[in-house]
Amino acid sequence: MASKLNPYLSFAGNAREAMEYYHGVFGGDLALNTYGESGAPAEAGNADNIMHAMLEGGNGFTLMASDVPPGMEHHPGTNISISLSGDDGDLLRGCWEKLSDGGTVAVPLEKQMWGDEFGACTDRFGISWMVNIGEPG
Repeated sequence: MASKLNPYLSFAGNAREAMEYYHGVFGGDLALNTYGESGAPAEAGNADNIMHAMLEGGNGFTLMASDVPPGMEHHPGTNISISLSGDDGDLLRGCWEKLSDGGTVAVPLEKQMWGDEFGACTDRFGISWMVNIGEPG
């Protein structure tokens, strides 16, 4: 997989509805994964909410989204991050180091429960970034 950069949208409980709408707009393949499917505790009350959605169009468009988990704030209008993903670990780790330098790390870049390395930070200019490094395939 080549590395790619794409928008990542956050929603307050209606990510499924939004992504199905965007699927109708852009076409392509839509994958939806819920918090419940990933083993989120039932008492969190978000088992049916979207932990990760990805819309990949045959035209090169990629859009990702999720519902914010309980306890995280949602601010419409500022609910977007930029996602860097792929399997070129050296490239993506280098981007992470530069983006997080002088910024704020929300999630350290490390192996996650889904098997990839993932990190989230806000750079020194206030832009939110997510980096996901998958296994070469």
